[in-house]
Amino acid sequence: MDVEFEETYTEYEEIDDLSVLEDTDDIPQVEEPLQEGAFPQPLYQLKLEYSQETFYATTTELNLQSGDYVITPTRYGDDMAHVMGLVHHPIRVAIKDIVTVTRKATDEDFQRQKENLKKEKEASALFKEKVLIHKLDMKLVDCHYLLEDPKVIFFFTADSRIDFRKLVKDLVAILRLRIELRQIGVRDESRIAGGIGCCGRPFCCHAVTDKLRPVSIKMAKEQNLSLNSLKISGQCGRLLCCLAYEYDWYVETRKKLPTIGTSLYYDNTLFRISEINLITGIIALSGDDGRVISMPVQRLSQQHGKWKIN
Repeated sequence: MDVEFEETYTEYEEIDDLSVLEDTDDIPQVEEPLQEGAFPQPLYQLKLEYSQETFYATTTELNLQSGDYVITPTRYGDDMAHVMGLVHHPIRVAIKDIVTVTRKATDEDFQRQKENLKKEKEASALFKEKVLIHKLDMKLVDCHYLLEDPKVIFFFTADSRIDFRKLVKDLVAILRLRIELRQIGVRDESRIAGGIGCCGRPFCCHAVTDKLRPVSIKMAKEQNLSLNSLKISGQCGRLLCCLAYEYDWYVETRKKLPTIGTSLYYDNTLFRISEINLITGIIALSGDDGRVISMPVQRLSQQHGKWKIN
């Protein structure tokens, strides 16, 4: 039996210590990007539709197209995966993690998968029933029967480690299969379950990418966002994934501009920069004479290490 534990923190009320919303502890270390010539060819990106995880695979004989389904080794065992397409850009992956596709999925495979969907509903109901009987504080997120291996996986969340030995014993006795209980974090739960974010679009972790990037409060501050925890955290209770999308642009753009508080002379008066809006390209300046003026950043230039207004 394989078991994976992951410490989690879940909080949905506004909180003062925003650092608990950061997720740097549960993000795996990634490899340095591999350029296209450094990985096997052809290389495909595959996706497990039940867990929304993507991984990379190669093949020696098959000519695969985007949208195909294949039988391939996965981190859980041999199973069906969806071909997302060929990889032509640098990727972060260890060569040892690239698998070799076994074969294309057949009509018989799809029929077995359809039958497994019914079994998964029954197994999920059984799991929930046994959890209540054993009075375990755990929540089932998903259940999946592997197509090629006699194993069923239960993904669950819990606020602490759970002694589920009696639960596993009951499940094995009834299902007569290898049982894997996998404890996942709150971001993984959102990735698997899916949903609609505050922007009105599907969760990034579910529909955009499963390669979660560490998100920090610094990213929100750099973008001048409200530090209200309810506004910058997602359904999972962690910082929004999208905070990382434009962070690099903000950092690079700020390097080209003066900082808040920089002094400049304008109209024979000393002004200090009080605000910089990188999106609109407008800066606000407060003068010693009480005036507050705004102007495009294009009017600023730097000569001999000093900024001036043109």
